[in-house]
Amino acid sequence: MAAPAVLWRRLRGPGLMALLARLCDRNRDRAGRTPLFLLAPLVAPSVSPAATQPPPLGVCPRGAHRFQWVGNLVPEFGISSLNVKILSSPAEFYQVMKAQVKTANKRIVMASLYLGTGVLEQELVDCIEETLQRTGKTDLQVSILLDYTRGSRGKKNSRTMLLPLLRRYPDRVRVSLFHTPNLRGLLRLLTPERFNETIGLQHMKIYLFDDNVILSGANLSDSYFTNRQDRYILLQRCSEVADFFSELVEAVGDVSLQLEPDDTIHIEEGMEHPYEGDKAKYCEAAKKRVMKVIETARHKQCELHSASFQSRKPAVGAEPPDTWIYPLIQMKPFGIQIDELVTETLLTEAERGDKLHLTTGYFNLTQGYMDLVLGTRADYNILLASPEVNGFFGAKGIAGAIPAAYVHIEHQFYNEVYKQGQRLRVQLREYFREHWTFHAKGLWLYPAGKSMPCLTLIGSPNFGYRSVHRDLEAQIALVTENQDLQLQLHQEQQHLYEQSTEVTAATFQHPSRYVKLWVKLVTPLIKNFF
Repeated sequence: MAAPAVLWRRLRGPGLMALLARLCDRNRDRAGRTPLFLLAPLVAPSVSPAATQPPPLGVCPRGAHRFQWVGNLVPEFGISSLNVKILSSPAEFYQVMKAQVKTANKRIVMASLYLGTGVLEQELVDCIEETLQRTGKTDLQVSILLDYTRGSRGKKNSRTMLLPLLRRYPDRVRVSLFHTPNLRGLLRLLTPERFNETIGLQHMKIYLFDDNVILSGANLSDSYFTNRQDRYILLQRCSEVADFFSELVEAVGDVSLQLEPDDTIHIEEGMEHPYEGDKAKYCEAAKKRVMKVIETARHKQCELHSASFQSRKPAVGAEPPDTWIYPLIQMKPFGIQIDELVTETLLTEAERGDKLHLTTGYFNLTQGYMDLVLGTRADYNILLASPEVNGFFGAKGIAGAIPAAYVHIEHQFYNEVYKQGQRLRVQLREYFREHWTFHAKGLWLYPAGKSMPCLTLIGSPNFGYRSVHRDLEAQIALVTENQDLQLQLHQEQQHLYEQSTEVTAATFQHPSRYVKLWVKLVTPLIKNFF
């Protein structure tokens, strides 16, 4: 068990003191979990016989960065910072994605909540078809993973958008529709359209073209291509990272419903049905399938790193990496909680003087995350959506009250910060941009005394109850020593925050922040569904 000993040495010092402080502050959090949950990285079992060799456990030299413990839980991919590009706008995201589709030769893999039904979405589908038609690309395979409930909403929907493609290329196009196992029986029968999406969704946003991957929080819909601000990172010529995410999407696709050219659906042979079959058997099979992808990649990386260490030589043609990618998966319906574990540990280990910029389009932190923000030593600057740029602003019916519910949650958190005397350490800012909406999420960590971030979290999770407990989520932790890439990350953070204003007590006196009594009463009952 060399891994725990090595990890203990890495965490020793201020980081360990922050962790111990967390354990001493409270014996158990409000969700009833023991804080020893956060010690998992310290006692993680050795992942392969190679890990018993002298360090390093991962691809980076021992002590290169303080987050190497994440590699004991997930695969660690060392890459060059030259292969990373931060995209800044919806238009750039759309144009880059179309360009990637047009040049793909072997695979196009897309995972999203849904595909919209507008002109821009049709143009994207047409690009895929043109690439499939192109001479010399008969080996090109297309795999698309969407959510069943969201993708089936309305008469014209994601399914109808993709059916022509599926009919023309049934052997080269796969469309999988994930259906949460928690929506079944009478609940499924009685819950109306749109409301059924609150039970659980496929929420991963992965866009993969050969060996290039875009990780984002953006869906495949026109607003995400025009005026809905999100985050986007392009990893180029990263075959191992691309293979991992391709296999992850394939694994979830295998446990999802398969769309047929006649618009019917079926489950893969030998697989338990997600809502008609035995729920426990389905979830266990799904967990086994997904964890096989994670564990196989982790073992492979450890073996490669061990072989490189023993030979004292890097792989042929490989440049020493200066950036590391850690995929973080959260699928609580299947009992997979890696992203939650890593995020909580990152917040716990943050040291005095560290600055964390955290952003979410839907501010509804879990109690665990909220306790860590309020109870640890680092400084926090949290960016959230003003009600006017909330995606539900102006919606009809009950959905129109959702922005007010978020204002109520924000006000409660602000009052808690004030009550605990944390206003100098924890600040809130609201994003506003006329005629835009805000959907960005993630985290940038600036070490104490540094003006540039060395770590970012980017992907689909919103740090809320849904992301942790209901939906399927994926993001990456990116750690870099390269100053140019750190500057890119800093500029990305600045670009988002410059469109914001500080939240003060006066903010909640504005007429736009008025929350009706019924919304205040209902919010505690429904906050776990949005």
